Amino acid sequence: MRFGVDLGGTKIEIIALNDAGLLTYKKRIDTPKGDYQATLNAITHLVLEAEIQLNCTGSVGIGIPGSISHKTGMVKNANSTWLIGEDLQGDLQRKLSRPVEIANDANCFALSEAMDGAASGADVVFGVIIGTGCGGGIVVNGQILNGVNAIGGEWGHNSLPWLGLNDQQLPCYCGLKGCNETFLSGSGFEAHYQNRTGLLKTAKQIVALSELGDQQAEALVQDYIIWLAKGLASVINLLDPDVIVLGGGMSNIERLYSDVPKIWQQWVFSDQVNTRLVAPKYGDSSGVRGAAWLATSSID
Repeated sequence: MRFGVDLGGTKIEIIALNDAGLLTYKKRIDTPKGDYQATLNAITHLVLEAEIQLNCTGSVGIGIPGSISHKTGMVKNANSTWLIGEDLQGDLQRKLSRPVEIANDANCFALSEAMDGAASGADVVFGVIIGTGCGGGIVVNGQILNGVNAIGGEWGHNSLPWLGLNDQQLPCYCGLKGCNETFLSGSGFEAHYQNRTGLLKTAKQIVALSELGDQQAEALVQDYIIWLAKGLASVINLLDPDVIVLGGGMSNIERLYSDVPKIWQQWVFSDQVNTRLVAPKYGDSSGVRGAAWLATSSID
């Protein structure tokens, strides 16, 4: 049995997959925000409770909104800040008395879709998270490419390339300006709308307005399509993936899958682009499914 845990800022979810990849168990609880020890106890309890319910033991993989530092072994770059600097992997291994695999949640998303999702059978997969933030993960031949610095796929904090004259570079929380995240995340999309209109609206509301014919909202969506095409073209130039899978709230904009591939070739250094842009098969459940596949699916 493979147990996958998705450790999010608001909820912790556990699932169990059998050898065939079929879901046999699922449970969600609220995340004890700001309390590291309570977070450890919650994950431990979820795993042990699942094993009792299923009358079996299994491997454990966990997706987190950050990564494990190769330098210190501690959590770094985590949106859930109470995890930063903690030995999450070691502490959980001691509590559960077994190896525990941990990976970035975007890596887990990419792995899920590569194993048996929308990118099943592809050799090289780039998984994109365009939600509150902007992350990514790389899977090669069924294995996560973490990288020597444990930042493989972190395209969100590269600058958006080939900026237009009217493309405003907003400050990013990382300390730089004009990162992909400031253009392509849902929060970045909302910030651009507010700067243009003076109005506070959610990304979902802005997209709905564009579909109703609102000119300002539609203009921003059209710009977003161009921004995403440029951002993904830079990934294709570097990685040349077979498939790019979109996840996160912005991935629900259906026209991205038709409109972005129509224009990205002008920035790709090739006479053709065979990379496929696809929606996720498992949606919000991809991250936790990917965590369940972690035990034998990570390479440095």
